[in-house]
Amino acid sequence: MSNPHGRLLSLLSLLQTPRLWPGSELAQRLGVSGRTVRRDIDRLRELGYPVYAEQGGLGGYRLTAGAAMPPLLLEDDEAVAVAIGLRAAATQAVTGAEEAAVRAMGKLLQVLPARLRRRVDTLTSSTVAHPFSVAIEPVSPEALVVVAAAVANHERLRFSYRDEGRHVEPQALVTSGRRWYLLAFDLDRDDWRTFRMDQITMLVATGARAAAREVPGRDVAAFLADQTMQMAPTFPADVVIRAPAAHVINRLGMPPPGTLTDNPDGTCRWLASPDTLEWHTLRLASIGLPFQISSPTELVAHVRATAALFGTATAEPDPTTKRPPRAGRRGRPPSPPPG
Repeated sequence: MSNPHGRLLSLLSLLQTPRLWPGSELAQRLGVSGRTVRRDIDRLRELGYPVYAEQGGLGGYRLTAGAAMPPLLLEDDEAVAVAIGLRAAATQAVTGAEEAAVRAMGKLLQVLPARLRRRVDTLTSSTVAHPFSVAIEPVSPEALVVVAAAVANHERLRFSYRDEGRHVEPQALVTSGRRWYLLAFDLDRDDWRTFRMDQITMLVATGARAAAREVPGRDVAAFLADQTMQMAPTFPADVVIRAPAAHVINRLGMPPPGTLTDNPDGTCRWLASPDTLEWHTLRLASIGLPFQISSPTELVAHVRATAALFGTATAEPDPTTKRPPRAGRRGRPPSPPPG
């Protein structure tokens, strides 16, 4: 590779893979001599990239964390935001996405300064995953880090929520799909509350020590799920699916919400845990298999209404339907035919 600028970028790309690179392998990859590799390594160091060299027959080069972010990469807040996004992507059920996210996360953490890595680790350790998915609203990464630090340090927070002041002892950040929630004990109301992070403003860590508390049931995700479920009526469901349980279980998620038992005729019976009608309908649609609802009647009615709505949305227009006559000039109706 004769172009020195392109070769330098290629070298940097190789070094960002977290491993020890022998000089001979780098030279072979780049098509240059070992002396040129050593010269390019020195140029990267001059630009601020912390390249560590290990001597000996088993030695080589690798990129390490420095005192600051290397030039031309990411600002501090951008690095934290990318780390948050990569962590979320690594947990999504999209084929190949989680592996790519983990590789990218490895490259980022390899050069992330210790002070920024602590911020990411604080956020990660203070966050609990929750299974429900909803639309995302923008949340400041700085706000997430402030809350996560307060959770880790057992520190009280003050903020405005829907134009009302709140004084809380934070317990955990909870991700619900792509939305962020703060679970905290509200000191003014003497009770547990959940707050959407995108609706929190004027966030301040007070420095006051928060009391040691336990969430009811000692399960943060389950507690938030219970609060979510209380907002809408829920029903258990009894459904016969026309396929063996082994073909259905992975389509419902692991573990499945409820129990699956095989029937002698090759079908299976799904006794679904209580949930909203919307979620039951979504799960049944996602399995892609024929089914028959035994109960509740509310679910039968909801599925019928949803099917009718989708049928109307995809129906072909009736070709026999007459279109209204077009208006004549200046908006007047056309003149009737003579005779």
